[in-house]
Amino acid sequence: MFKKILIFTILLVLAYGFWISPDFKEIAAGVAIFLFGMISLEEGFNTFTGGTLERILKKSTDKQWKSVGFGIATTTIMQSSSLVSVITISFLSAGLLGLAAGIGIIFGANIGTTTGAWLVAGLGLKVKISAYAMPMLVFGVVLLLQKQKNLKGFGFILAGLGFLFLGISYMKSGFEAFKDTIDLAQFAMEGFAGLMLFSLIGIAATVIMQSSHATMVLIITALAAGQITYENSLALAIGANVGTTVTAVVGAMSAAIPGKRLAAAHLIFNMVTGLVAIIFLQQFLVAVNYSSEVLGIANDDYTLKLAVFHTLFNTAGVVIMWPFVNKMVSFLENIFKEPTVEGKGAIHLHNISVDFPETAVEAVRKETAHMYQLSTNVLCEGLSLNREEVLSDKDLELVVKNSRTVTDLDIDGLYETEIKGIYSEIIKFISKASFTWEVEQSSSIHWLRSATQNIVESVKAMKHLRKNMSQAIVHSNKDLQEQYDLMRLMIARIIRELDGVRVMIRVENDDQKALMMIQDLKQEIQGIDQKFYRHITTLLQDKKITAHMATSLMNDGNYTLTIASDIISMAETLYAVYNEQKEQVKREIILNEE
Repeated sequence: MFKKILIFTILLVLAYGFWISPDFKEIAAGVAIFLFGMISLEEGFNTFTGGTLERILKKSTDKQWKSVGFGIATTTIMQSSSLVSVITISFLSAGLLGLAAGIGIIFGANIGTTTGAWLVAGLGLKVKISAYAMPMLVFGVVLLLQKQKNLKGFGFILAGLGFLFLGISYMKSGFEAFKDTIDLAQFAMEGFAGLMLFSLIGIAATVIMQSSHATMVLIITALAAGQITYENSLALAIGANVGTTVTAVVGAMSAAIPGKRLAAAHLIFNMVTGLVAIIFLQQFLVAVNYSSEVLGIANDDYTLKLAVFHTLFNTAGVVIMWPFVNKMVSFLENIFKEPTVEGKGAIHLHNISVDFPETAVEAVRKETAHMYQLSTNVLCEGLSLNREEVLSDKDLELVVKNSRTVTDLDIDGLYETEIKGIYSEIIKFISKASFTWEVEQSSSIHWLRSATQNIVESVKAMKHLRKNMSQAIVHSNKDLQEQYDLMRLMIARIIRELDGVRVMIRVENDDQKALMMIQDLKQEIQGIDQKFYRHITTLLQDKKITAHMATSLMNDGNYTLTIASDIISMAETLYAVYNEQKEQVKREIILNEE
């Protein structure tokens, strides 16, 4: 409701502005074109988030200073701290990034975002950039008409830059014309009251436009046209810096707890930085004047001095907050605690992860692991075994022999409440993924979807297996009882072995070793059906079991092998990662007996 009222109010204000001044139209159109350029630029860079950016991110965040460097570099290149923040929150939510590394990236992004002010003040106001905008728009549109994804991406980037330059040009000419009709400088305020008021205006402008870059361009062009004073422009810049956290906070609403922690860290950092800038404004002005002299900036070149101020107070914020990163991490982890969830729905699928291939794959992988964990509860209960004992170091044969208590178990009900809901959410999440099948991660999504299907099939097979098994394990015929115990032992041992693979992956992170362990299990069950059927035939011939018993054993043997094959196939994907073509080549090398 509030959002609708806000939009309606903005539209009314714009309509009134258009009515009273034709020059206002040019300024508003400039802002609109600039924002459209930002959207196009983000769309273009999103095209290249199908692996390249994610791989760079993973390799560039193992140390705190590297995280800061990554934030500076990516924000400088993409000219969008919001996009960098959303990508970082997405990776953090998927568990691909630690909170300390994420905070480092946010620190760097705040410094990187100041390069936009330098570009506008140093180039945009001193060169007729509209002349450069036209060729960029022409080449950008030509590339957008191509079918190749990379060419389209470059097209969006070129068109985005063209619209940015064009928007700056419109804002510049609009403010220059505007001063002949209305002089906004007459509303300038001095002292602390003016500082706070214009800081709030900067926050409001950034919240409305959802871009601190757009706000800074508006401030710089208004300052160049003499529509605002230098002192008030500093306050507006401080407000824009605080207001940009709103994008991260909004993005974190649909994120996991780690994403919410990072958004809170972003808010804390920008609030502290803004507060420091307000308290020590006079000291910053001295530093700006000194830096400007060193850099050869003219004393009356207030637009470049504003860019210097923007960089100085953001850098100061990083220097002040750097020693407190670990304490901030501990504080946020205590404030935003991970919920203890047992079943009843997906816990790793978040809307913020779906737009980026790497995070989408990781979210589905984690949710598939969660789904399998819940399915092992159902499988063990179906076997009339205790899951904790199955996963312990106890002798499994003794565990199976000593477990004869058959309890009422509604596998259909457990499937509906524990498994089906998660399965449905995974399928729904995959269907929302915005990347195409050209992206390499799509193969991983395909295999993970097959893995979830394997889990579902294993639970359904257990439903049929349990029907006869629950009677056989307490049957007076010891031979029949022994055969069903062998089936129970086989499934229980595979569950235990696969849990060992999971632990090994977490500790050693060795895909090749995991694959070989799983392959050993596959080889063990190959040909076991023939041996099993021959043994049943022998029991039948020796009249140790009836024909009815033999038929039940053969059917249930098939269900047992189905369960074993399904969970092993699931583990191949989940623990040995079907990912890229090179992974397939690696598998062929590992599995080649010669």
